[in-house]
Amino acid sequence: MLRAMEHIRRMRGGAQGHLMRCSDGNYYVVKFQNNPQHLRVLVNELLGTRLASRLGLPTTPVAIVEVSRELIALTEELCIELARSRTPCAAGLQFGSRYPGDPRRLVLHDFLPDEKLREVSNIHDFAGMLVFDKWTCNTNGRQTLFFEEKGPAPAIAASEVPGETPHAAGRGALPYRTLMIDQGFCFNAGEWNFPDAPLRGLYARNRVYEGVTGMQSFGPWLERLEHRITERVLGDLAGEIPPEWYADDYDAVMRLLEQLLRRRARVPELLLSAKSSNRRPFPYWARNS
Repeated sequence: MLRAMEHIRRMRGGAQGHLMRCSDGNYYVVKFQNNPQHLRVLVNELLGTRLASRLGLPTTPVAIVEVSRELIALTEELCIELARSRTPCAAGLQFGSRYPGDPRRLVLHDFLPDEKLREVSNIHDFAGMLVFDKWTCNTNGRQTLFFEEKGPAPAIAASEVPGETPHAAGRGALPYRTLMIDQGFCFNAGEWNFPDAPLRGLYARNRVYEGVTGMQSFGPWLERLEHRITERVLGDLAGEIPPEWYADDYDAVMRLLEQLLRRRARVPELLLSAKSSNRRPFPYWARNS
């Protein structure tokens, strides 16, 4: 288990995460148990990122990070700010997502202009991430990071399938890559239900889906979803989650996992619903597909 050693800065976003240097020498965006969104967001982040990695999607390594009372007491910035109050961050076990490199040197972008999106070497992974987001009913917009492929490669989580690293493969000729971050609103944040809607899970710009020509474009990730996400896999991943993150309500976790297993078969239907929406997100989907 990692320990937080130093506070670097507050991050943007509703969960009010903090960038911290940890005991392995790496930097992590740490989200706390008393974040303003919901305690269960920590479960969603850990479970969701592990599942996305198992599908071969480009995520960052995640960890459980212990933050001590002493560090919080000595660091005024480690607090949760609400409209009329300011509360110290909770001590104990928190969720950490590894920052993809040295924050003093690595330049990350959360937006690229349309003309630059065509220069993203793994842009096809947006189709795979849509499979994931439809399956998990991510009720927030898909959050991504882009980086230029210069110098040392940023930290990208290895596939959780033995012997395979599909999204950590060698770099291509195109200058940018993308990482998929922030799974906190999977399973509808703290509600742990699945209010599906046609536009949910779609990235904000259709340009990333220009490679989608039919249901076969989602095939690799649909196949992985069917064969790699089993009851045993879900049970093993649930065993990694600190009980305090779900208030010791393990029955609620089991109900969530049961729903996830059942929903695997619904994903093609949910993709077709997105295709038929007024937004028309897949401009090159063949009409007879």
